[in-house]
Amino acid sequence: MPQKHPSPPPTSTPCSPFFQCHDRFARWRADLGLPNQATVENLQKEVKATHLSNYIFDGARADLTKGLSINPLFQVTHSFALGSQTLPPSYNFGAIFANPKVFLQGSVDHEGSVSARFNYGNPNYVTKMQAQLSQQPDQNMIQLEQDYNGQDFSLNLKAINPSPTNLTGIYVGSYLQSITKIWPSDKNWIATAQLQPSGVLQATYWQKLSEKVEVAADLQVLAAPTRRDAIATLGAKYDFRVATFRAQLDSTGKVSALLEQRFVPAFAFLVAGEIDHFKNAAKVGVGVMIESSSLTPEEMGVAPV
Repeated sequence: MPQKHPSPPPTSTPCSPFFQCHDRFARWRADLGLPNQATVENLQKEVKATHLSNYIFDGARADLTKGLSINPLFQVTHSFALGSQTLPPSYNFGAIFANPKVFLQGSVDHEGSVSARFNYGNPNYVTKMQAQLSQQPDQNMIQLEQDYNGQDFSLNLKAINPSPTNLTGIYVGSYLQSITKIWPSDKNWIATAQLQPSGVLQATYWQKLSEKVEVAADLQVLAAPTRRDAIATLGAKYDFRVATFRAQLDSTGKVSALLEQRFVPAFAFLVAGEIDHFKNAAKVGVGVMIESSSLTPEEMGVAPV
């Protein structure tokens, strides 16, 4: 009868206690069931979509967009702007290509300045690159970025104008960790606060009052040794059936509003205005957005009548 030999003892290394502790901590962390809320970059996404900072303009502008494909998405845009009090007349040609893994966006203006964005990845890993090339050397820029979304955290690494030869550039790392799973399934309000070592404090609050009404507040405080300042901004957005209205006021005396009226899905008319009570100045802007497509109704998924 063959004899049974005892199994060899498990091998151990100097790092075994560390790995055992890591596995125990990972299991305990998974049992908590913490969600992945967002990335640091998107913490204030709702506030930016409510306020006018990314939408206000003055003078006259026109955006003509033509869709060439839906899957993958491919479209080109011609943008015209003139009559602005702060910017010279300009023309910009842009193109967008996108599929589930790749996003490409590029544009060139009448002065030859080129800008580009490239995103590649999946919901967990996203590699990003932005570049801007101009005839003025001090305006050239390249930015490399890597996002990783874990089960209950998000990590972002960013490098702006990195130079491997002399190790110059700006490098930023961000880490966002969920600490509780008590979170409403419908996000009716979001509050954020960020404090930077330079003495800058930013606090935001966004609330969805109803299905069509959103409000947002933003407070920025600069408490540097050589300068102290603060700006408070309050804004609201109203979504109507065929229009969107945004209004905003801040502590510097500026009151602004923007109305986007869509007469048909492919045509929108914009009216913007801003009054600076402290400087006794005003700005007005009008614009149109026209979308067209070379696709047939069948290619667009519209059933023929």
